[in-house]
Amino acid sequence: MISTAIAPALSGNRQTGKPKPAPRQLEYQDWEFGIFIHFGIRTFFEGHKDFDGITMPAEKFNPAELDCEQWARTAVRAGAKFMVFTAKHHDGFANWPSKFTGYSVAKSSWRDGKGDVVKEYVDACRKHNLKVGIYYSPADVGCPFYEEPEKYDRYFISQLSELLDGRYGDIDLLWLDGCGSQGHNYNWKAITATIRRMQPGILIHNLGEPDYRWCGNEEGIGPVPVWNTVDESDRERLKEISWKIKDWLPVECPCRIREKNWFYSDNDLDTLKTVDELLGIYYYSIGRGCNLLLNVAPDRRGGFPEPDTEILAEFGHEIRTRFASPVADFSKVVKTGENEWTFKFDKRTCANHILIMEELTEGESIKKFRLEVNYRTKGTFWPIYEGSNVGHKAICRFPEVGAENFIFRVTEADGPVKLRDLSIHKI
Repeated sequence: MISTAIAPALSGNRQTGKPKPAPRQLEYQDWEFGIFIHFGIRTFFEGHKDFDGITMPAEKFNPAELDCEQWARTAVRAGAKFMVFTAKHHDGFANWPSKFTGYSVAKSSWRDGKGDVVKEYVDACRKHNLKVGIYYSPADVGCPFYEEPEKYDRYFISQLSELLDGRYGDIDLLWLDGCGSQGHNYNWKAITATIRRMQPGILIHNLGEPDYRWCGNEEGIGPVPVWNTVDESDRERLKEISWKIKDWLPVECPCRIREKNWFYSDNDLDTLKTVDELLGIYYYSIGRGCNLLLNVAPDRRGGFPEPDTEILAEFGHEIRTRFASPVADFSKVVKTGENEWTFKFDKRTCANHILIMEELTEGESIKKFRLEVNYRTKGTFWPIYEGSNVGHKAICRFPEVGAENFIFRVTEADGPVKLRDLSIHKI
């Protein structure tokens, strides 16, 4: 997966000015939750690790019961809006019949060498109304000329062209992994020009000319604070892996549903995360304004394992249930000051969550905020929560409290504050 050596810093002072997002970036932030799928030749070699030198013959790839629609159905039940699939991992095995390598599904016994996992995956996404993401590893230990930059760049561009030239339709996300690429020079300008020409609406992850970036860990936890805008320290770090850096770069938090492995293993069922742990990750990522990308690995049959699908279904149900019935929604809030909004109740009302969304079309303004309660019989406002960034979404949890008034107050901003949503919940 991603190397910590190239993780961008996400906290600290923001760049001056008011960078604004592109409409496509705002769309991505609205997708919020996606499913990551690590699947390929490595699925059939128990215990294999990145860059361990183990030979994995293409003939061993044989997911006899491949069911990409099961992946998509499971993702929808979990509440995901997009998926990202490993078309090619660091081992170099292509999950489509690439003409530029002898190491692909075309050389396997699966479907007599005529299969195409990428196509079946893309078709399943479209059938179930999921945004389509393709993962491609620039690092390729199986390529004999990987250490010849110019020759390898041509190979890189040729394979991306197969994936992005339209034969698979519109691709929403291109997930470029930085793992293994330390010290390797890519011609990012030429590579990204090709990507943008073939797929003008695509969103690129982390490398080259990124539209969104990595959170800096593989545990699904967004830092505090985490801004959508890039400051100078972020910019210096991103220069190591990018040729062009935008001012607005939303953050994505990847993690695994099983703790130890990205690819399927027979030996890690005991590490399957519980619904409660997944809920915690949801709060630490989406609840902090980031997107969440949760990895689920298909087994050797070609489907998600049943225990994983059951956990995902429970998780999706819990999220939908938690936020489906607010105590009061945005239509019930009263603007009681320049940067102050109040929920006013006729009687003492209990709550333990407030959900806030900032309107980001013109950029990010909120730098600090406070939640307070007020009792009608007293004039004092009592603080119950303090926070920094809101960005796309902030989910604020606090011990249950009862009051007649709940106040959301912005205490520091670098411009006019506009809210997109504000709701109060008892969960």
